Amino acid sequence: MMKTLLAAGLLGGCALAPAHAAFNPADTSVQMFRWKWNDIAKECTNWLGPQGFGAVQVSPPQASASLGAWWDVYQPVNFASLKSNMGTEAEFQAMINTCHTAKVRVYADVVVNHLAAGSGTATDGSTWNSTTLAYPFFSANDFHPACDIAGGDYGSPGNRYNVMFCRLSGLPDLKTDGAYVQGQVKTYLTKLINMGVDGVRFDAAKHMQPGDLQAIMSGVTHTTTAGEALWITQEVIPDSNVVRSDYYSVGTLNEFQYTFAIKAMFRNENGASLSQVRAIMGTPGNWGGTWGFVPSEKATVFVNNWDTERNGSSLVASNYVSGATNDTQGTKRYDLANIFMLAWPYGSAQLHSGFRFTSFDQAPPSASPFDASGNPLINQQWDFIHRWSDISNMVAFRAATSGQGVDYFTNGTANQIAFGRGAKGFVAINNEYAAWNASLQTLLPAGTYCNVVHGQLNAAGTACTSDSVTVGSNGVISVSIPANGGATVPAVALHINQKIAGGGGSCTTVPVTFRVANANTVVGQNVYVVGNRAELGNWVQGASDQLNIEGSGANVPWSRTFQLPPSTAIQYKFMKYGVSTVWESNQSTASGNREATTPACGGSVTLDAGSFKF
Repeated sequence: MMKTLLAAGLLGGCALAPAHAAFNPADTSVQMFRWKWNDIAKECTNWLGPQGFGAVQVSPPQASASLGAWWDVYQPVNFASLKSNMGTEAEFQAMINTCHTAKVRVYADVVVNHLAAGSGTATDGSTWNSTTLAYPFFSANDFHPACDIAGGDYGSPGNRYNVMFCRLSGLPDLKTDGAYVQGQVKTYLTKLINMGVDGVRFDAAKHMQPGDLQAIMSGVTHTTTAGEALWITQEVIPDSNVVRSDYYSVGTLNEFQYTFAIKAMFRNENGASLSQVRAIMGTPGNWGGTWGFVPSEKATVFVNNWDTERNGSSLVASNYVSGATNDTQGTKRYDLANIFMLAWPYGSAQLHSGFRFTSFDQAPPSASPFDASGNPLINQQWDFIHRWSDISNMVAFRAATSGQGVDYFTNGTANQIAFGRGAKGFVAINNEYAAWNASLQTLLPAGTYCNVVHGQLNAAGTACTSDSVTVGSNGVISVSIPANGGATVPAVALHINQKIAGGGGSCTTVPVTFRVANANTVVGQNVYVVGNRAELGNWVQGASDQLNIEGSGANVPWSRTFQLPPSTAIQYKFMKYGVSTVWESNQSTASGNREATTPACGGSVTLDAGSFKF
């Protein structure tokens, strides 16, 4: 079984990708399922880079079975060859280089839990036989004993051992706890990273011991060729036996609870609705909610992926199997769900872009996603969801509002919600079959903004290509959002980088952000800012002046943006309130208060106070 050839083949002859310091913000990636390498390279240059996508996740690049089904790439035959149904190793390298030049990172889906079932000839011409465990570079000693995972193994009381050591869907289970197999995986990952891959997703991570993944990653560099930290996420589908926190030390998790909750809220299943999102998911600094979400910094989130759009556990756009619900037909809830995901400050967001199918096992189209002139064939065989303008325009919204909390969350009916993202953005979503007319409070500076759900600024920055919304001097907007079910996507999304030039005019308020750290809070205690203005409670603590925690722990920063009069002297201080009340003291001014002057019209300021003063 030529085991020694794998390390030599993977470490030699690799043309390294150039390092690039100026990637797009990493807020949003897109999974381009089963796209060929040459087509992804073209799309990085023509769309993903200019539109601001931070990364593209590609399908597993290793040699695999070629069985004429969408799932054959998840049945690897060996890790030595990168000749796949998506292209050759040279094309894979060229794609990485091209995407990097376009400021787009490349993440690779990797399958190392198992090898292919059955027998045949792989994409690189090698052969395999699962009955005799004959695979290139592996012998029968490199697999766990043959046993099958039963459905009950995932449930209570279940059998966690079987999930990790037996065969997933009959696929021979690699002995990832063994030194030899770990060495082969390390060598494979090292090759990908040396080629310029910026991140990896471990498929079927739940079916491997967390310690195995820790051991593998301990022998792999965590720094990319571009000098960034390697992005790592893992497929750990929740059940009543797996302890998801066991995998935190390896990397982030695909947060399937998010996907399931999105489906429930947008389809109104089991009484769920959009207005319940804060209870279901939690809020900034207090994530988890009734559905037990993992911490935001440990989550990669998505409305759907290639599995969920086929097994019925998510909203879907490309499932045209007879009898299946499609969330783009007669409704815009699929669009709205993606808009919500890119507006809501939880996890690392990933869009899914694949192909339309009418049967479960259907292979990807053989035709290119582009015509002979290079024009995209959108919503034909390939869905091009990453080019749907109402969704793709939200990539810049997410980047512009990064780091902001949630302000002025409100709802009309149970399926009409609106919320701000500090002084950087605001979104309103109507998932009802009735129009929503409302006046809504924002923290945006006064002016006229393009509704990026429908259009953007023109090249001169003087007008919008579609509808616009005017923010008054008090931060209030009036919206009329059509019912869901028509041709128009019923949502409004505004952000600071889509404000018409010169549209500020005179103002009565400006955004002022208050921020403080090291308050040494305890459970049940929050941080507030109070001051000598009505907006700051006139020195009386109230719900309207509670700050938002920026992480978790006793001493992480708390912050919030307020609309205050321009060019005005203010006094303020911070306090802790809850299980006990503690005011700041010993300030430098005679009054013992902090002092500042708000900026002039058109300006904004962050009053970063440093540490809480005891």
